[in-house]
Amino acid sequence: MLLHGFTGNAGSMAGLARTLEHDFDVIVPDLPGHGRSADRAAVPAYDFEACVDDLVATLEAAGHRSAHWLGYSMGARLALGCAVRQPSRVASLVLLAGRAGIRDPAERSARRETDEALAARIEACGVEPFVDEWLAQPLFATMRRLGPQFVARERAARLVNDAAGLASSLRALGPAAQPPLFDSLPRVTVPVLLAAGALDTRFVAVAHELARGLPRAEVCVIPDAGHAAHLEQPEAFLRVLREFLRRVAHPASHDPSSSIQEIAS
Repeated sequence: MLLHGFTGNAGSMAGLARTLEHDFDVIVPDLPGHGRSADRAAVPAYDFEACVDDLVATLEAAGHRSAHWLGYSMGARLALGCAVRQPSRVASLVLLAGRAGIRDPAERSARRETDEALAARIEACGVEPFVDEWLAQPLFATMRRLGPQFVARERAARLVNDAAGLASSLRALGPAAQPPLFDSLPRVTVPVLLAAGALDTRFVAVAHELARGLPRAEVCVIPDAGHAAHLEQPEAFLRVLREFLRRVAHPASHDPSSSIQEIAS
């Protein structure tokens, strides 16, 4: 189960899906407010937990009771939420630039106000100005090193989304709308790979913080990559992903000496 980030869509994970489909049945949904699910997050009372339940229903509709879940950013938060809320549906977790929510109530309240203002701005200005503003954040500055064609492709991929859908997603699924999951981390007993780009120092620190709360977690730092490490350094990310999935999906064939070690630039 591959879950994209905010402003992405199922196509954002297409490269990973094509590579993994030789060994797995791969499910790549459009998350609520994105792509073909643009209207889903606008349903009254739709929230983080409802989205988790929808994802489990998607898994079941595809004929599976559990899956290996990989999520990026917003998708990582949802994948972790599924492991907490529906643990029998999760065989393992790969969380790229993920977090467990916002622990401090005052910080969470302030972020909710910021996200509401941003959602209103998306609705007022439309998708194109918002996407330009979103990609101009320091968080995504490292993507610009990959050249104008790469940035143009990423911009075009985000422009297929709908302004109302993105605004609804931010209100329903943003970090401030997510229930904090920190106290539930010790109950997540499946193997977890916590990945972050080495240049995304904030989320490298978050990965180490999460690892301290998760019983079976390991941290992998992808060299010369920022927040979207799977897009900026796809081959490096895929190597560590394949090794992790080989170990958790086929433990009998695992050579203990080949475990992922933390990679640093």
